[in-house]
Amino acid sequence: MKANTQVKKAKAKAKKTKKKEEFLSWYEIPAANLERAISFYSSIFDIKFETTHTGVHTMAFFPAEVGVGGALVYGDGCIPSQTGSLVYLNAGPSLDEPLSKIESSGGQILMGKTFISDDAGFYALILDSEGNRLALCSKA
Repeated sequence: MKANTQVKKAKAKAKKTKKKEEFLSWYEIPAANLERAISFYSSIFDIKFETTHTGVHTMAFFPAEVGVGGALVYGDGCIPSQTGSLVYLNAGPSLDEPLSKIESSGGQILMGKTFISDDAGFYALILDSEGNRLALCSKA
């Protein structure tokens, strides 16, 4: 029961910090091997995850003080994919450092650093260690 409470609290926190005009309130990135996925994201973003078991799934939460929260998730129905919705993760002030760690961490760069606009900055498309297609974005 404790795990379900942690998930509910994380989702509630994400909902409280969002603006009414924002549509995204929570995201989950499926993992075929949760430890490998944690290692991949910990390496490229230099972050630590808190992990919990919900009974059916195991989740590793991305650290988020404000804004939208999310987790890596392992269990029934959690199938990594290169198709479907595309999640953009904030890579911090520059894409350069996280992109330099993608391949050595078990991922693949599908499209390198690409300029969007002066206001939006840059993005890149990657495959994570699990085979999920994601985007990284930054201002520089």
